[in-house]
Amino acid sequence: MRTTLDFEAVLSQWPLLLTGLAWTLGLTLLAAPLGVVIGAGFAWCRSQGPRWAARPVAAYVEMVRNTPFIVQLFFIYFGLPAAGVKLSAPTASALAMVINLGAYATEIVRAGIAATPRGQWDAAASLGLNRWQSFLLVVLPRALQRVWPALTSQIVIVMLGSSVCGQISTEELSYAANLIQSRNFRAFESFIVATLLHLGLAVALRQGLNWLGPRFLFGRSRHV
Repeated sequence: MRTTLDFEAVLSQWPLLLTGLAWTLGLTLLAAPLGVVIGAGFAWCRSQGPRWAARPVAAYVEMVRNTPFIVQLFFIYFGLPAAGVKLSAPTASALAMVINLGAYATEIVRAGIAATPRGQWDAAASLGLNRWQSFLLVVLPRALQRVWPALTSQIVIVMLGSSVCGQISTEELSYAANLIQSRNFRAFESFIVATLLHLGLAVALRQGLNWLGPRFLFGRSRHV
């Protein structure tokens, strides 16, 4: 028996696909800056901060990096209500993405800080900057420049990982594809379309981050 592909049955549901695309992009645009900020702050705690701050940060990083994202998501959405904290599905999804990215960004930025020559710290101190100012104005921009490709890849991975947020009824792209195929039984076509949309979004996000970083975060430089 020969099966004919019918993409029109999927594309006719474009409002659902557009809604899913908007949710995926929105969650990513919220999680990316917050996760990077958390990563930068915790990287400073682990590399330059006091020991009492470094230890809980290290525990957070190891816990997140060694557990599946879907388990973290389920813990936030299904587990926290037992402690009296009930979150909506979109809020739980965004929080899980921020927490996940923050842990990975911590280690990525910390690697950039570790690669920063000691002389840059000394030069900043000679200008009268304290350690926190030296970190923000001198060390962090150079560290971000060194690790930006890895950080960009991690942000894209978190964006792709948002596809599991449909498991708690967040209306992201995979949720939309699953809903469409449940209506017209065109699973193959639905998930091909979802795959292509994820691919396009990932490429656009990577290009956007590669444009954004050198212009607004660490400046243009021909030498890394």
